[in-house]
Amino acid sequence: MKKVLIANRGEIARRVIRTLKKMNIKSVAVYSDVDKNAPHVDEADEAVHLGASPSSESYLRQDRILKACKDLGVDAVHPGYGFLSENSEFARKLKEIGVILIGPSPEAMEVMGDKLKAKQAVKSYGVPLVPGIDEAITDVKRAKEIAMEIGYPVLIKASAGGGGKGMRLVEGEAEFEEQMKMAQNEAMSSFSDDAVFIEKFVNKPRHIEIQVFADTHGNMVHLFERECSIQRRHQKVIEEAPSVVLTPKMREEMGAAALAVCKACDYTGAGTVEFLLDASLDFYFLEMNTRLQVEHPVTEKITGVDLVEWQVRVARGEKLPLSQGDLTINGHAIEVRVYAEDARTGFTPDIGVLNRYQRPEGNNIRVDDAFEQGMEIPIYYDPMLAKLVVWGEDRETCINNTIDAIDNYQISGVSTTLDFGKFVLQHANFRSGDFDTNFIKKYLPDTSLLHQELKDEGKALESAIDEIWDREVALKNHDFRSLKITSSWKNNSNK
Repeated sequence: MKKVLIANRGEIARRVIRTLKKMNIKSVAVYSDVDKNAPHVDEADEAVHLGASPSSESYLRQDRILKACKDLGVDAVHPGYGFLSENSEFARKLKEIGVILIGPSPEAMEVMGDKLKAKQAVKSYGVPLVPGIDEAITDVKRAKEIAMEIGYPVLIKASAGGGGKGMRLVEGEAEFEEQMKMAQNEAMSSFSDDAVFIEKFVNKPRHIEIQVFADTHGNMVHLFERECSIQRRHQKVIEEAPSVVLTPKMREEMGAAALAVCKACDYTGAGTVEFLLDASLDFYFLEMNTRLQVEHPVTEKITGVDLVEWQVRVARGEKLPLSQGDLTINGHAIEVRVYAEDARTGFTPDIGVLNRYQRPEGNNIRVDDAFEQGMEIPIYYDPMLAKLVVWGEDRETCINNTIDAIDNYQISGVSTTLDFGKFVLQHANFRSGDFDTNFIKKYLPDTSLLHQELKDEGKALESAIDEIWDREVALKNHDFRSLKITSSWKNNSNK
């Protein structure tokens, strides 16, 4: 494997290029119009223009990527995550032209890419499943009967896709028909497939995922867990490894279940098996992501393993470098995703120019990003600016180190989620480990950054008004020594 094309952009493209350089493998970047001056383009050995800025005209154009592979003599493609990373059709087309996909087989993608097929595949391997049905249903009357049998509340979920699209929580029978229709409409719009299924709603769920790896020689390992329960709109925003609630026994059981999922689909390469953990600490299989995850750096931090290097080695037909007994957890790691979003207004995306962009520095700090000062944030892609990853000897130290890193991360020109990250890390429930996927819903509305800022400004304004009144009184009394205004409040249009 002498030349690898990265069929992606941004921080993950830069991340893959770093490992390829370390392994003395040539890299080929691809880019759209808006990304022509992006760092990943400059850092690669070669670069290919794919088309216009929208992903449908560039990063999703399989024909242009395949042509680039042929024209440049590419040996393999690393898909990163998102875009074509879990596209079995793309995987097959690469195979047809003799190019290796640094990822699993298209068959494994298809099994795990469909939630119903995935549930059916793992059932015979004894993997715990959330109570519900494992077949698609379209008849509303029958679906309502099944919901009654399972017991409310229930979740109606799209069989294809993820990210919370096509998912509806149903609290009672009266709202079932409306919610099912909405779920099907959203599933059809997002995935061109309105197949849905029903399962029991897990109360106070935590989102725990297991990093797995398998080679072509029958070897497989798990690299422990990541806690991903801090989410907005079913998308992760803060991840950590290891989880604060897992005991060694639970870790072993969940690891074994994750490896059973690998066996169920004859998996090779890097994958992530996701579980829900309920209030009683019972776990249930949720899904498998057949690619590298956004949050993979926290696993790298606690294990010392370069997961991209392992991906390349497995794709070359090598055996896994380490066995399960060789792997250990060292310390604690947290990843804060830095989005160009305003958490005070429901995480609405923001665009603009990075007038100031200065990364925090330190031995235990890692920033995976794709921007430099002065660059414009494009509207065409995910609004994530960077991933701030911090390591500490223990969880408390790691939390404190991460807060310090946030304080030293200087970004202006766009709103970011850095303040939100600090809010979470300072929250008593996060620090104690007493939280679940409803953290934002439970705590942000009542103690939001916006409310606090308005409260602070309101107090400052009251103080300023009082001082102005005192000034008027002083003028009337000819007491000129009392005229100085000391309030710090000011009308700032940039607030």
